[in-house]
Amino acid sequence: MGRPPAHSPDDFVDAAVRLFAAGGARAVTMTSVAREVGVHSGSVYHRFPGRPALLAAMWLRTERRFHQRLLRVVDEHPGADGVVRASGWIVDWCRDNAGEAAVLHAGVRAFSPDTWPAAARAELDENTAVRDREVARVTRTLRTRTGRDADEVLLALIDLPIAVVSRYLARGTVPPASATRLTRRIAKLIMS
Repeated sequence: MGRPPAHSPDDFVDAAVRLFAAGGARAVTMTSVAREVGVHSGSVYHRFPGRPALLAAMWLRTERRFHQRLLRVVDEHPGADGVVRASGWIVDWCRDNAGEAAVLHAGVRAFSPDTWPAAARAELDENTAVRDREVARVTRTLRTRTGRDADEVLLALIDLPIAVVSRYLARGTVPPASATRLTRRIAKLIMS
């Protein structure tokens, strides 16, 4: 019986995220990921058949985790206060997860999804469909509970925090705590 692997696929994805945050998509190679983890390149290829699969895993995991956590925050407080909390949570998440925030800020196109393996492209389509259904569900609930229209809910919940963090992420910096306070204050104005 062989010994268990010393590194999980997440270890390699974590390394890819760090490399992406430091140098963009071109910095994420199988060799650079192996070097970052401290293993031979074969260890990376053992888990990912090639760079497109690694890039897919990085995007898919990051997007899925972010949306699951965001929905949990909104569902725990399904009203105007929940929108304000969730809006600020997005800014905090970007500060606490700078590498993953850089991945999401870059957008899926930065990871060449047309080169991904078929299963990863199918997972991307499924994740997008689930995300769209969940955003529609949350928006309906929040419209009913707050009396605000869908555009106002989406502005406060999604567009506002993205606008606030984008200028920091575009410069490769993390949003300061004051950005969270600003986001919450404006979201509260929109939702009141």
